[in-house]
Amino acid sequence: MNNGKEDSAVLHAILEAAVDAIVVSDQLGKILRANPAAAELFQYDLAEMIGQSVNMLMPRAMADMHDRFMSHHIETGEKHIIGIGREVEGQRKDRSVFPLHLSVGHSEVGGQPIFIAILHDLTLRKATEDALARSQRLDAIGQMTGGIAHDFNNLLTVIVGNLELLEMRGADARQLPLIKDALESAELGSDLTSRLMIFASKSHLKPEKTDLRQVCLEALALVRRTMGPTFDIKTDFPDNLDSVMVDLVHLKSALMNLVLNARDAMAEGGKLLLSLQNVTIDDTYMAQETDIEAGDYVRLSVSDNGGGMSPEAQRRAFEPFFTTKPKSDGAGLGLAMVYGFVRQSGGHVTLYSELGLGTSFGLYFPALAREAGHGAAEIPSTLPRGNRQSILIVEDNPKVRKLSIERIRDLGYSIIAANSGDQAYQILKDGAKVDLVFSDVVMPGTLNGYDLAAKIALEFPKLKVLLTSGYASDVIKTGLAHEKRHKILHKPYRQSELAERLQALFAARSAD
Repeated sequence: MNNGKEDSAVLHAILEAAVDAIVVSDQLGKILRANPAAAELFQYDLAEMIGQSVNMLMPRAMADMHDRFMSHHIETGEKHIIGIGREVEGQRKDRSVFPLHLSVGHSEVGGQPIFIAILHDLTLRKATEDALARSQRLDAIGQMTGGIAHDFNNLLTVIVGNLELLEMRGADARQLPLIKDALESAELGSDLTSRLMIFASKSHLKPEKTDLRQVCLEALALVRRTMGPTFDIKTDFPDNLDSVMVDLVHLKSALMNLVLNARDAMAEGGKLLLSLQNVTIDDTYMAQETDIEAGDYVRLSVSDNGGGMSPEAQRRAFEPFFTTKPKSDGAGLGLAMVYGFVRQSGGHVTLYSELGLGTSFGLYFPALAREAGHGAAEIPSTLPRGNRQSILIVEDNPKVRKLSIERIRDLGYSIIAANSGDQAYQILKDGAKVDLVFSDVVMPGTLNGYDLAAKIALEFPKLKVLLTSGYASDVIKTGLAHEKRHKILHKPYRQSELAERLQALFAARSAD
């Protein structure tokens, strides 16, 4: 008897402690048991899952296939999914679909068959694979483009040389205009190939020690004369900024490309913000979010509150000849040149955008060794930790939501997650025990981050709110109606910044 109780206790402990989701079902697919990891993964309470069909955890098409597979296995003993790990899709309570690795085992209890499913969330892995695929695709396009540009330059050399020989050898008055037009076209072709070489990271850079503040001010002096009075241009430059080694000609060209793109995105006028900041990539989370190697960087951000970019446009933004503008308005090489130049400079480019709310490009350049007194604050050896307080994470991007859950859980907090402001508000209205809300600002649905914070201040006044965004505050707040001014934790942020902000909010709450 004691052995039975011990075995039951051990089994319970295994289910409770397991990191991956575990779901036990009978031959009809009814859920007999599930562990807390499964409830968290699928965003259900355990009580909501027990006794229900496992089909509730799958998209419709997958549920139909599952029923056929299970019936076939019971009738024939053939294993299509039993004992075989495979990648499938799961469906959360909010109907969002995400990638899973599923392993199903078969056993018997009291003569009745049971099936044990072990499920591992592949969201982060898939996102990493997608990012790697994009990077590899751009690298492949760059190599191909560099080769084509090199060969095309050889052809242009022959064409230009022969045209100049014809011009020098006594072309008549009728021929000279034709030769001149041909030479001008050849020069345009040469300019095109030089821009392609920049994307391919094969241009000849002449880097020099640079203070990016001065470069930005010089560029803005030109921009202000061309943009007109309907554009509000602001800057946010710190007093102490690290120097970088960068080619000034290419940098100014990249900056003008981004600024003019922002102008085009704000047809009726709007806000443009140029900001500079020392950034230290010093933990796994931030490196994962930005796809940048650890180190010190200077980030140049160009943000607008224009029409924004669709997901497809963001995915292809840096490809040569891809453009959302009419064909007569550009060749689609501007962002490709920016990408190639920054990568060749040892840096990286990030892009945040949302339709109707604007776009923010971040250019990261490796910082030169900091002089005494100009470095970033020392990273504390031990980060401030929570005491299992409950934090409601509100984020519509699955990859960022998953990352935020891991970051905050690692700091010692318990987690509830929502994929929109509307869902988060409903969770609070339903009486969930929450100590703090950590919300993105820009989200689909009725409630953006500011709206959610306003409702919380009105209906749950003791509940603290921390907002985060990948956009510049001075740009996005004009597009999102709100009254109260909030301090924004800007993406990408360091784990130490997140830990300190959360600790400060909980300390302030204790003092209230």
